[in-house]
Amino acid sequence: MYQSQFNGTFPKEIGNLSNLEYLALAYNGFVPMSIPKEFGQLKKLRYLWMKGANLIGEIPDEFNSLSSLGHLDLSMNNLKGPIPSKLLSFENLTNLYLFHNELSGEIPKSVQALNLVNLDLSMNNLTGSIPEEFGNLKNLKLLNIFTNQLSGEVPSSIGLIPNLTDFRVFYNKLNGSLPPEMGLNQKLEAFEVSDNRFSGQLPGNLCAGGVLQGVVAFSNNLSGQVPKSLGNCRTLRTVQLYNNKFSGEIPSGLWTTFNLSSLMLSDNSFSGELPSELAWNLSRLEISNNRFSGQIPVGIGSWASLSVFEASDNLFSGKIPVEMTGLSHLNTLLLDGNQLSGELPSEILSWMSLTTLNLSRNGFSGQIPAVFGSLPDLLYLDLSENQLSGEIPTEVGNLRLAALNLSSNKLSGQIPVAFNNLAYEDSFLNNSHLCANNPVLNLPPCYTKLGPKKISSKFFAIIPALLVTVLIVTVLFTLFLIRDYRRKKHGHDLAKWKLTSFHILDFNESNILSNLTETNLIGSGGSGKVYRITVNNKDGFVAVKMIWNNRKLDCNLEKEFIAEVEILGTIRHSNIVKLLCCVSSEDSKLLVYEYMENQSLDRWLHGRKRVSMSGSSSVHHVVLDWPRRLQIAIGAAQGLCYMHHDCSPQILHRDVKSSNILLDSEFKAKIADFGLAKILGPKDGDGEQHTMSAVAGSFGYIAPEYAYTTKVNEKTDVYSFGVVLLELVTGREPNGGGEHTNLAEWAWQHYGEEKPILDALDPEIKEPCYLEDMTTVFKLGLMCTNILPSSRPSMRAILQILPQYPEGYGEKKTSEFDVAPLLGPASQFSIYKGSKNSDGIGG
Repeated sequence: MYQSQFNGTFPKEIGNLSNLEYLALAYNGFVPMSIPKEFGQLKKLRYLWMKGANLIGEIPDEFNSLSSLGHLDLSMNNLKGPIPSKLLSFENLTNLYLFHNELSGEIPKSVQALNLVNLDLSMNNLTGSIPEEFGNLKNLKLLNIFTNQLSGEVPSSIGLIPNLTDFRVFYNKLNGSLPPEMGLNQKLEAFEVSDNRFSGQLPGNLCAGGVLQGVVAFSNNLSGQVPKSLGNCRTLRTVQLYNNKFSGEIPSGLWTTFNLSSLMLSDNSFSGELPSELAWNLSRLEISNNRFSGQIPVGIGSWASLSVFEASDNLFSGKIPVEMTGLSHLNTLLLDGNQLSGELPSEILSWMSLTTLNLSRNGFSGQIPAVFGSLPDLLYLDLSENQLSGEIPTEVGNLRLAALNLSSNKLSGQIPVAFNNLAYEDSFLNNSHLCANNPVLNLPPCYTKLGPKKISSKFFAIIPALLVTVLIVTVLFTLFLIRDYRRKKHGHDLAKWKLTSFHILDFNESNILSNLTETNLIGSGGSGKVYRITVNNKDGFVAVKMIWNNRKLDCNLEKEFIAEVEILGTIRHSNIVKLLCCVSSEDSKLLVYEYMENQSLDRWLHGRKRVSMSGSSSVHHVVLDWPRRLQIAIGAAQGLCYMHHDCSPQILHRDVKSSNILLDSEFKAKIADFGLAKILGPKDGDGEQHTMSAVAGSFGYIAPEYAYTTKVNEKTDVYSFGVVLLELVTGREPNGGGEHTNLAEWAWQHYGEEKPILDALDPEIKEPCYLEDMTTVFKLGLMCTNILPSSRPSMRAILQILPQYPEGYGEKKTSEFDVAPLLGPASQFSIYKGSKNSDGIGG
């Protein structure tokens, strides 16, 4: 009866089946229900599988009488309360899976299930200590008790369990020393103890069995040196020891151990020099904030698989070897905060995949190489706090940089025109000889050099007089031109423009038209340019979108203009961007909106220039914290709920995405860009689909049924909003699921493969006090992106499910809803696996 799509409640008469031995009810569509106490009458039951069956309430005490059980799986439900006291005493029990519930209390101390092979109590709210009696489970292979609230020390007897292969206790409050015998008489494959309070040394024999694949011990208080035995462990794939107190040199063999793919050692006190060779498969090397020293070896050119090299805040010196530029897979290079010197590489051999380059806080000198402008994927460039001189190459201006910092150098000359806008206002600080033509930034204007290099002293003497004369003539001539221009503009040009207001305004079309200059340009897109213009209102600025200029208006852009005016000109909601007015002529259309100081959500989530919450400029990587992300999700949901449920007729947005969610000065979210929106006519019944002439929207956000059938209803917006929720909680981009998958597919795959949701959350905001809410929002994102539209919640239901914080974010309000019973089975993952891309676009 596995995945049989049963629904309703489970009959209590099950207790009458006294000879029942095998019962599999996993992944069915039961309504949320408690486990019937009558289960306790099934004395001969040997196999009970109710994984993902929408169970709530407590595990009945009657389970204490099911002594024949050999396999019990109640995982991935919403069970609460304690584990029945005798559950770990059944002598026939070999597999016990209670993970991913809300079980609380202590683990029963009576442990007599000596045949137990697999024990998984992870992702609950269990407290107390790990029972010493676990050491008696000589057949135990898998012990998963991670993501709980366990405290105390790990019993030394666990280090003596002979068959133990998987030991995972991460994300608890465990302390003390780890059992030194761990691995000595075992064949450990996984050793994961991160996010605890362990101290002392790492056990020295973890790889004694010769099959160890992972040592994950980050975020503890571990100290001492890394055991030399790890340097001889050829099976290792990942070593993660960052954020501890380790010291000394890394065992030489660890750098080159055969299968190693990631070595993460940041935030310790390691010392020594880098090796000339690395493991052939090593793709991620993180050693920031240590005491590594010496020069970067020329042999770095052999680190062929490396994609991430983070070595900030160490003691490296010397030059960057040109061989480093031959690493063709490298996408992130952080060498900031060292003692490197010399000139930057003037030749780039293979950095075609590089997206992030940070060489700040070193002693580099010379000019910025023009070849840096040829890096096609570079998004983040930080060369600040060096001794760089000369002009900024114009080629660098060709880069489409999300963040640039050249501050605190000795640069001179004119900055590239592409950087002369407010997006780069903090990119050139403390460079006294930089200038800009028509400066928008806080830079002096540039002046053209006069005459040849050698000029006579007499000529120098008459220059002031000439300049004064030219200045007077220029000023007078300019005044005449301005007077004539204004007369012409107000007498003739303004007659071509029509202003239609939707709110009370304290400016007119003249204020808008006279400021449509390149210096006020803040962005551009497929439908036109966007300007920030100063006006005389209380906020000081408005945003102006010019849909077309000096060309025949495209019919599609005309439709977008009409849609914006038709919708935003009539609706009012605090979570929908305010359209103040429109200004139109025969060949140009201007839409004037309230200005949103913090721009779009995707700018904050996906690497566009990040600004400190305090309002001060920062060159560091600053992110939105979780309460603020949650408030943004709630605000956007309120705007969409208003459109779907409170507008008559109903409005579909059809292009919900993080770049169309704008943030004001207080990070309040507002839905924007209604160019693709659709006002629906009267519907016969809720949920009726409407056929569009073509698919519209953005890759990664388009609901599968829309891509295949061009039919839409409000559930297509829900799907797109679900992708936004997944962006907020994971930090990934909408197409950031890996090869051939988008974010929704990746999230469902993660869920379908029963991987911990904790692993999917954005590590930059993954704090213990937020994990419950982040998990809820992740599951809600899955619900919204269900491949079946009928299974997606409405926007009104989404608002009820979203965890709530009081305005200003702080202490959480308790939500009455739990998303786990509504999410249902992960079986739709198999549906996703059948196609490359749920957009219907293909790989």
